[in-house]
Amino acid sequence: MSKLLVVFGATGNQGGSVINSVLDDATLRQEYKIRAVTRDASTAAAQHLLQKDIEVVTGNADDTPSVEKALQGAHTVYFLTATIYDSMLQEREISQGRRIADAAVAVGAEYLIFSTLPSIKENSGGRYSKGGHFDCKTQVEKYIRTLPVKSAFFAPGSFMQNFATNLRPNATDDGTYVLATVASPATKLPLIDITETGKYVSAILANPDAYQGKTLCAATGLYTMEEIVGIISRSTGKTVAYRQLPEDAFRKFLPPAMGDYIVHMLLNIQDFGYYGKNTEELVAWAAGQARGKLHSLEDYLAENPLELN
Repeated sequence: MSKLLVVFGATGNQGGSVINSVLDDATLRQEYKIRAVTRDASTAAAQHLLQKDIEVVTGNADDTPSVEKALQGAHTVYFLTATIYDSMLQEREISQGRRIADAAVAVGAEYLIFSTLPSIKENSGGRYSKGGHFDCKTQVEKYIRTLPVKSAFFAPGSFMQNFATNLRPNATDDGTYVLATVASPATKLPLIDITETGKYVSAILANPDAYQGKTLCAATGLYTMEEIVGIISRSTGKTVAYRQLPEDAFRKFLPPAMGDYIVHMLLNIQDFGYYGKNTEELVAWAAGQARGKLHSLEDYLAENPLELN
């Protein structure tokens, strides 16, 4: 009999990738039946899942009864918490994560897979204390580890998708482009095409006992800021340079609610490494666990061209 895999955030990049990876694998497709959980089952993305003969249910991570209903009969649960940059960020994410974990244990789920992140405060020894968007996920992870249930963790690096949004190079007066942050040019970002989440999570689903208690630090590899702008330049045919800005100047490019979070995140990566001092080894190990070829940044930009106008 198939085991019920409940996937939260099913219409997003992470959850959708997990679902596709199961459907695309003949063995996993037989082993797991999927229930997709989304806040709005009437969206086009949710309807697309229904066309794949997947059960789609409505679930709100802020509402205990809807979470409990969505989890009925679950064997394995993949879930994440939504990051919204406001004064309630940490409280909301911790509550969401604990609510789903508690409900999963209450209904008898046997395995939890949580999308986590490394604590910026702990990684920096307290130097950078405004990394709540990472720290709260670490707190949820620690809580899950205390529960009477098996678990594994997916910790994604910096999304390649960000180069089209908040890390998009900006045009200058001379027709060239600049990618600017507060970090040094030698700072190494672990990059992941977040639509490849399923390549990592499917490894856990295929052999859950082997990954019990482990964290997959998920990234294709590490890229310095200078390497990143070089790749973007070659991909777009435009001249793109990297520029390190003082904190005050960089904050002007960020929404006020995001300022402290992003500055402390980048400085932590610069000084201590995204996943800490063993970042390179952790990324290399996790990449070796992924099922299928991972996109390099060059691959990603070839399939998702960055338009610089």
